[in-house]
Amino acid sequence: MAAAAAAAVGGQQPSQPELPASGLALDKAATAAHLKAALSRPDNRAGAEELQALLERVLSAERPLAAAAGGEDAAAAGGGGGPGAAEEEALEWCKCLLAGGGGYDEFCAAVRAYDPAALCGLVWTANFVAYRCRTCGISPCMSLCAECFHQGDHTGHDFNMFRSQAGGACDCGDSNVMRESGFCKRHQIKSSSNIPCVPKDLLMMSEFVLPRFIFCLIQYLREGYNEPADGPSEKDLNKVLQLLEPQISFLEDLTKMGGAMRSVLTQVLTNQQNYKDLTSGLGENACVKKSHEKYLIALKSSGLTYPEDKLVYGVQEPSAGTSSLAVQGFVGATGTLGQVDSSDEDDQDGSQGLGKRKRVKLSSGTKDQSIMDVLKHKSFLEELLFWTIKYEFPQKMVTFLLNMLPDQEYKVAFTKTFVQHYAFIMKTLKKSHESDTMSNRIVHISVQLFSNEELARQVTEECQLLDIMVTVLLYMMESCLIKSELQDEENSLHVVVNCGEALLKNNTYWPLVSDFINILSHQSVAKRFLEDHGLLVTWMNFVSFFQGMNLNKRELNEHVEFESQTYYAAFAAELEACAQPMWGLLSHCKVRETQEYTRNVVRYCLEALQDWFDAINFVDEPAPNQVTFHLPLHRYYAMFLSKAVKCQELDLDSVLPDQEMLMKLMIHPLQIQASLAEIHSNMWVRNGLQIKGQAMTYVQSHFCNSMIDPDIYLLQVCASRLDPDYFISSVFERFKVVDLLTMASQHQNTVLDAEHERSMLEGALTFLVILLSLRLHLGMSDDEILRAEMVAQLCMNDRTHSSLLDLIPENPNPKSGIIPGSYSFESVLSAVADFKAPVFEPGGSMQQGMYTPKAEVWDQEFDPVMVILRTVYRRDVQSAMDRYTAFLKQSGKFPGNPWPPYKKRTSLHPSYKGLMRLLHCKTLHIVLFTLLYKILMDHQNLSEHVLCMVLYLIELGLENSAEEEPDEEASVGGPERCHDSWFPGSNLVSNMRHFINYVRVRVPETAPEVKRDSPASTSSDNLGSFQNSGTAQVFSLVAERRKKFQEIINRSSSEANQVVRPKTSSKWSAPGSAPQLTTAILEIKESILSLLIKLHHKLSGKQNSYYPPWLDDIEILIQPEIPKYSHGDGITAVERILLKAASQSRMNKRIIEEICRKVTPPVPPKKVTAAEKKTLDKEERRQKARERQQKLLAEFASRQKSFMETAMDVDSPENDIPMEITTAEPQVSEAVYDCVICGQSGPSSEDRPTGLVVLLQASSVLGQCRDNVEPKKLPITEEEQIYPWDTCAAVHDVRLSLLQRYFKDSSCLLAVSIGWEGGVYVQTCGHTLHIDCHKSYMESLRNDQVLQGFSVDKGEFTCPLCRQFANSVLPCYPGSNVENNPWQRPSNKSIQDLIKEVEELQGRPGAFPVSISSETNLSKEMESVMKDIKNTTQKKYRDYSKTPGSPDNDFLFMYSVARTNLELELIHRGGNLCSGGASTAGKRSCLNQLFHVLALHMRLYSIDSEYNPWRKLTQLEEMNPQLGYEEQQPEVPILYHDVTSLLLIQILMMPQPLRKDHFTCIVKVLFTLLYTQALAELSVKCSEEDRSAWKHAGALKKSTCDAEKSYEVLLSFVISELSKGKLYHEEGTQECAMVNPIAWSPESMEKYLQDFCLPFLRITSLLQHHLFGEDLPSCQEEEEFSVLASCLGLLPTFYQTEHPFISASCLDWPVPAFDIITQWCFEIKSFTERHAEQGKALLIQESKWKLPHLLQLPENYNTIFQYYHRKTCSVCTKVPKDPAVCLVCGTFVCLKGLCCKQQSYCECVLHSQNCGAGTGIFLLINASVIIIIRGHRFCLWGSVYLDAHGEEDRDLRRGKPLYICKERYKVLEQQWISHTFDHINKRWGPHYNGL
Repeated sequence: MAAAAAAAVGGQQPSQPELPASGLALDKAATAAHLKAALSRPDNRAGAEELQALLERVLSAERPLAAAAGGEDAAAAGGGGGPGAAEEEALEWCKCLLAGGGGYDEFCAAVRAYDPAALCGLVWTANFVAYRCRTCGISPCMSLCAECFHQGDHTGHDFNMFRSQAGGACDCGDSNVMRESGFCKRHQIKSSSNIPCVPKDLLMMSEFVLPRFIFCLIQYLREGYNEPADGPSEKDLNKVLQLLEPQISFLEDLTKMGGAMRSVLTQVLTNQQNYKDLTSGLGENACVKKSHEKYLIALKSSGLTYPEDKLVYGVQEPSAGTSSLAVQGFVGATGTLGQVDSSDEDDQDGSQGLGKRKRVKLSSGTKDQSIMDVLKHKSFLEELLFWTIKYEFPQKMVTFLLNMLPDQEYKVAFTKTFVQHYAFIMKTLKKSHESDTMSNRIVHISVQLFSNEELARQVTEECQLLDIMVTVLLYMMESCLIKSELQDEENSLHVVVNCGEALLKNNTYWPLVSDFINILSHQSVAKRFLEDHGLLVTWMNFVSFFQGMNLNKRELNEHVEFESQTYYAAFAAELEACAQPMWGLLSHCKVRETQEYTRNVVRYCLEALQDWFDAINFVDEPAPNQVTFHLPLHRYYAMFLSKAVKCQELDLDSVLPDQEMLMKLMIHPLQIQASLAEIHSNMWVRNGLQIKGQAMTYVQSHFCNSMIDPDIYLLQVCASRLDPDYFISSVFERFKVVDLLTMASQHQNTVLDAEHERSMLEGALTFLVILLSLRLHLGMSDDEILRAEMVAQLCMNDRTHSSLLDLIPENPNPKSGIIPGSYSFESVLSAVADFKAPVFEPGGSMQQGMYTPKAEVWDQEFDPVMVILRTVYRRDVQSAMDRYTAFLKQSGKFPGNPWPPYKKRTSLHPSYKGLMRLLHCKTLHIVLFTLLYKILMDHQNLSEHVLCMVLYLIELGLENSAEEEPDEEASVGGPERCHDSWFPGSNLVSNMRHFINYVRVRVPETAPEVKRDSPASTSSDNLGSFQNSGTAQVFSLVAERRKKFQEIINRSSSEANQVVRPKTSSKWSAPGSAPQLTTAILEIKESILSLLIKLHHKLSGKQNSYYPPWLDDIEILIQPEIPKYSHGDGITAVERILLKAASQSRMNKRIIEEICRKVTPPVPPKKVTAAEKKTLDKEERRQKARERQQKLLAEFASRQKSFMETAMDVDSPENDIPMEITTAEPQVSEAVYDCVICGQSGPSSEDRPTGLVVLLQASSVLGQCRDNVEPKKLPITEEEQIYPWDTCAAVHDVRLSLLQRYFKDSSCLLAVSIGWEGGVYVQTCGHTLHIDCHKSYMESLRNDQVLQGFSVDKGEFTCPLCRQFANSVLPCYPGSNVENNPWQRPSNKSIQDLIKEVEELQGRPGAFPVSISSETNLSKEMESVMKDIKNTTQKKYRDYSKTPGSPDNDFLFMYSVARTNLELELIHRGGNLCSGGASTAGKRSCLNQLFHVLALHMRLYSIDSEYNPWRKLTQLEEMNPQLGYEEQQPEVPILYHDVTSLLLIQILMMPQPLRKDHFTCIVKVLFTLLYTQALAELSVKCSEEDRSAWKHAGALKKSTCDAEKSYEVLLSFVISELSKGKLYHEEGTQECAMVNPIAWSPESMEKYLQDFCLPFLRITSLLQHHLFGEDLPSCQEEEEFSVLASCLGLLPTFYQTEHPFISASCLDWPVPAFDIITQWCFEIKSFTERHAEQGKALLIQESKWKLPHLLQLPENYNTIFQYYHRKTCSVCTKVPKDPAVCLVCGTFVCLKGLCCKQQSYCECVLHSQNCGAGTGIFLLINASVIIIIRGHRFCLWGSVYLDAHGEEDRDLRRGKPLYICKERYKVLEQQWISHTFDHINKRWGPHYNGL
């Protein structure tokens, strides 16, 4: 290829010799310069031809793709060097030519200078972090890149950060999408004015080269696409795309050069002439021809026609006037979509056979034909987009096309092209296997185009955008239609979408729908839509595909075998495809001027509904046992009606249909309400769980205002316009409880099982209450609605701010005004709720910031109706009632169990006044009367809930009574007027007092009523006279309803008689099996008022309990709103109703008084039938069983409590081990332990030892101590780094390795402690168990198949009593209690005697009650626990010796375990012992037992008496200067030893239990050494002058009596001894620099010495406290030293405290002080003679460590996020997918990153082992949460960053600004320091090393 190119050049320019390939670069530049010059001449034809020829050869598409195809033909074509070489060559040429001979980079820079950067336009792909500011956005899709966001000023705005789902582009600078105030500094300037004009010759070459380049790219794309039978495989497509990567990247780079280059590209891409010349395929170039053929084939196979297929290209050019869109198409092609579709149908599976014969009417075939099937490309841009779609939107291409958008001209052209290809996009999307990715990419493009109102309007006008969209959507859905089975299965003509299809299940339609919603949000576009009748018809057609989808049929026999989960697809489809466009349209129908639009929509909606009723053959009865939740047509109709009345002042009746249509409209929504009640009554249980899911989704907050709310509103409209009796009887019939509404005590229900009757009746009444009291669409303002919604949600539960936002059903269209987080939301929230700040519970569970209702909200606004309407789970209603009850109790308003309060309603909008007629119709009054009577008579299947609803309805009726009733005398008119009815009129107020005497009922023959004699007065009468006398009434709801229906139908049409089916359809009449019904007549003689009063007696359980309150205070009637009645139970409710009834009519008042005067006889005792008796017995038995159970439980609880009290021994600080239950007598010899498994108590013995439940864990907390108080900050810039060399662990490591360099290894290992990192910490919950019991317990855990959160194989378990996590058992040493040790009798031996005793005891190996030789259970356990302790930490933390496996190592490790535990306890006490007492740590301490185990093992290693440091401390040896310097290294000088380590070694080498005087003796001896070390360090730290001054001052006092106890004397002696060596020499200037030159006063020196000795004293006191059980005294910080010293017995008892305390007075030298100091200093002298520097460094011991802290975090989370989320990992240099940072040391790690995996350990786990010996605390940057790794388990701890409302934002989903919560961070740090992660956090899981 290279040679060919060179030849081409040579051929054209003879003047230039052929060059070898190496010279080509130079040659390219020269050629380019030459061509540029040629083209710059005025007559540039020759130059142009020359350039064309060159490009022809360089960019020829033949070779590269032959090679790219990769097959045999590649070899045949003989393309030299792989496919890549040629293309790179071509790119190089292009770059050279563009630059016109100059350097390409300089060219880029030059072009950039002319960039008018008014827009940012940065394009990003999925997962990019961007910002959205609602305050600045005009379009809801507005987004900003992080840079523009931070550069702009958004303080106080409502913004959030988000992770892009589909990709996007930055809108900064685009005033169509966002307000200019939000632009960043870069894009604020409208900069087009001051940018110089682009010089012509700069971009001249580009104009020539780019068309060829783009054509070449298109040829590649054509070549690479092969159309196999089943669509190309992704693999092939990806291969081609990979090859084209460099070319597309090159184009992308060009777009980034700025505006100047973009406009050239735009010219190239949209120039039609260029395209025609190059691609027509008419030239003689065979290659071009072939590629043109491939293009035509691709078009054809896509089911698209090429308009001039049969004509010669170019003959039939459309005239210039027409738009470039090929929408006109060819007029000849008619034929409906159904036929055209066949090409597309083939790839659907066979099950669609059904779908082929649908009759689908579309408005006009020709138009749709052209939209769907004609594509004609006239420019590069159009064909490029075509291939982009064909290749399923490769990311690179998408990014290139979007990068061009800042160019306005291009934006318009591209949008038109996109619209032109819309149908093709849909077809490709449907076939795609990767539809998710493709959807995202489509939306990535379309959201940039359609969010811009101006552009959307232009395209709508010029390119029929709306037609195209609606048609494409319709066409898409047509591919998955099935026949509807609703109503009339056989003859139904209705088709619905099939929710099981991939198209719906995978939401494939959402890109198209979201585009549609997006353009409808623009007013200009929406208006066009609402004006276009054809479009509206088509759209209603589309919506009707969803009407009645996902039909549920109730399973009556066996459980459905396969639960389909398609319901979610159905709900999503209705919400997205129907409801959201509806809300979009509604948002433009807000003012009077838009009435016409509403009329249009309503008109076509009703037409579509009428067609639907016809198609499903609907007459008047819905088919039984089916329900669909999807009625989008009904909901469109309802919502537009609501808008019309609320905003447009339309007259409701003008848009309502006739009565018959209303009756039809109400049926299906009512069916849904009844089905909801059935589902909650478990009548649908055989349909599986999914039906419950549907019922919940229907009312759930995201769906309710598009589903249940419109349904209820539609029913309210129907109810307000239909006959009320008809409506009420319909309701009870739909709810199947008609048969229940009889006065008889027994009845036959033909449609409902008895067990469902009660809940269905409750359902029916509740529905009526909701219907009559809900005002969402009937007159509430938006703010009132918001307030009601918020109160309902808050009453159910306290809510966080974000969950409230989520639960309030916002208008789904973001432009509607109630944007979440808008001002009204916040102001309403602050009006109704109080904020509860986030708190902690002691259990460690963290609360978020919550909002809780204010007291006055409970008092006045709690609305049970709204709560019932909005609850997804029934338990929420109960929760709201419980909270209400609690409020009333607490505020003292009502003590008992209250009923739901009655709440006054907003007044009705006048259009809906008719709704209240429901409350004043006889049917309802009869029902209420019947129910009151039944409740009074205790009939079965009635509940308090029923009564509550009945009273609620009565009260509603009284509240909304008609205007003043007519004069009461007049209404008594002739009785003949009401002979057929129960009540005289329809007004509830007057009907309440109407007495009903006799009722005739139909009852089964078995009923008790039948046996009674009929009343005497009527017995003689025949039935005829009966009816006229107006006494007994029969009432049948169903018959009433039929009658009314008939009336209405007759009124509306004469031929309706044929339509109405006879009532006796088999579904409803009972089969003959039912017992015969006979007629009985009941004597009632009650009115509603008398029933209410009797009910009052019944509820209160007293006769005559009701006394009319107005008899005492007549005022009450005038102002009946009395707070006393607003909260309370049923009694209160009855009183309230009677009061209202009395205040509304004088007559009622009189009657109530009369009824109360007659002393009511007691309710007649019921005759109890056998059946009822049986149920009563059953109830009684149940009650008794329940009581028995309560009693047992209570007893059990109290037993458990007393056990816990003894076990935990809660407050007895003097007990060391909680399990020891000791008595007062001193002669108790053995400790007694309780086993928490078998419950026996007894001493621990050698054969059956008891053990403490312990948790062993490795810990590096101590190693994290630093010597400065300020905690380190988390690095948030590149400069800040944390270096670990000032940590305690690092310092100790350095010291040990220094010692090991110069001294004998075995001696070094005794001179220090390890365990600062990876030390083993032992903690216990204080419970004990037998070790054999524990083993069987572990066995049972092992066999337990339930996966626990711990691993039994690793020995982990939870304490059987308190469930605390543990992993080992520490054997308790048999023997005496701590309390009665012999130390209580202190001996008077001299210190010299004690020293000898100590030495002897140490020398005796294994002098131990348990002889090691005889293996007992106890010693075995001791060994195994020691093994556990060793295995707890990693090998590197316990092997420090140079000879691996040396016993010295174990020795060092064991006493270091003791050290670690003491040091940690000290830290838990706050670093000092000032608080004193047996702190909680001591309460649960196991140090005593641990010491026994360690001592036992340490005694196995006897120290050679030669090397025992005890000798060096207590005996003078002859000094032998030559000793031991021959071949081996010397021992560590005693002054370099760590005194605390020496203490532990001495104690643990003694036989246990230790005597107190021996302990004190050891401490005294060691204190002398410690003090000497302090003096030596002081001497090194001070300056030469100070030293000589002290040396002389002390020497003078040397002869005084207590010279050995004076620090001046001792200091001067130490200085003089040490100065014999070279220790103080050669310290030049650097030494002075190191030490701060402070003036040493006696006070400061004393303080210095005390501070040096304090750590030792603290540890020693703790040790004494644990070994001998003494309490620690509490004290002030200043006196800590003296108090501890006297507590340890260092201070003589007779010591006076008057004069200032001097630490030296604690010294008690066992041998003459000066002699022993000389001996100690001598060792150092001999060392420093050779290594003065190191000698000095070793003398300085850092003993003053501050408490450990986690890193300090910044206030705002964003600072962390912005620095770390793009930071590259130091190990793999990639940006991690899940970055995390360690909060202990600040290391940045890749969570779960395979890149940083080492030997199967991921980086976080590895780091947790290195940094925390198995404990890691990581902050996950992308989630803002903290995760804890503990060994092999991990848990999510929670977040320490909360938003302004006190909430976590896990995974940064909401993206609100987060701030540090200091309290939470403290809790985290506390848990880390106290090692309680395992106990406090409950949700642990294994991480399998994968974090």
